[in-house]
Amino acid sequence: MLTRRSLLAASLTAGAMLPAGFGARADELPAGPIKFIVSFPAGASTDVIMRAIAQKMQARVGNPVIVENKPGASGLIATDFVTKARPDGATLLASPSSLASNPTLFKSMPFDTLRDLQPVSLVFRTPLVLLVDPNLSIKSLGELIALLKEKPGQLNYAHGGPGSAINLAGEQLQSMTGTKMNGVAYRGTPLGLNDLIGGRMQLMFADVGAAIGQIESGQVRPIAVTSIERVPVLPNVPTMVEAGLPGFEAQGWTLICAPSATPSATINKLAVELQAAVEQPDVQNLIIRIGMLPTKSPPPEKLKSFLVSEIDRWASSSNVRALRNHSKHLQSR
Repeated sequence: MLTRRSLLAASLTAGAMLPAGFGARADELPAGPIKFIVSFPAGASTDVIMRAIAQKMQARVGNPVIVENKPGASGLIATDFVTKARPDGATLLASPSSLASNPTLFKSMPFDTLRDLQPVSLVFRTPLVLLVDPNLSIKSLGELIALLKEKPGQLNYAHGGPGSAINLAGEQLQSMTGTKMNGVAYRGTPLGLNDLIGGRMQLMFADVGAAIGQIESGQVRPIAVTSIERVPVLPNVPTMVEAGLPGFEAQGWTLICAPSATPSATINKLAVELQAAVEQPDVQNLIIRIGMLPTKSPPPEKLKSFLVSEIDRWASSSNVRALRNHSKHLQSR
């Protein structure tokens, strides 16, 4: 998950600019199609944004640019596929922030994140929204915390599996408030939302974009967003800090990575083309409309440090360590 501190540090160090001399030649890109491997199902917020980016990038570079979905296993399936791909820039990973928590969460993985991947571009941030069943009388974070303390372990919260941003946000809420909830893992936010609407779940964190339709229709009630600033598509929903929980921040991010042996000239060219595609006004508007937050990416060499810092941050997180030690007790659907 992207924190304001880590992004600010990387941006200041990089001057929030791609380095000079990035005028790369067309032959620094692969001759054939470029493929983004997305670890979410088709139609998910990340998938929709990456398809828009792919379309803009294709118009710029002339190569076909496509999106292929490989969801599941907290992103491990997609990541493993990319680490084993030919390192020519033709196969890229569009990874969520579980890329940083997975090394701590899983005792063994079929790849080494830092050894086998090279970050290319940070394309957007993913704020979450805390939702409750509207049939509950809960209308504020304070009321929710009071209910959790009154009924420890009795309220169910939906999440996207161990290590997912929405799971970690739920763990963080429990840790910071001294409460206990019953976590239930789902294969995708829509399935969790369906059970929240149906009353089988009482609350969940969700990507803003995945839940905006249900929020607008009144099927779920938003309590707070997890970003430092309010989210443009939910201007009347307070942040967790504004709602009364100082220090709470939980944001995801999407980072484009290539196999580590990809030539630096290709990495740099891809970074330029990705940034140009992301900065197109209609892509920026889509990111905002879906409920994400646009960001200015540091250059690739700074992103490696960013990823290291994120992995270290999660390695020191008691929430992730607890999930690793007790994940066998999580229910799964």
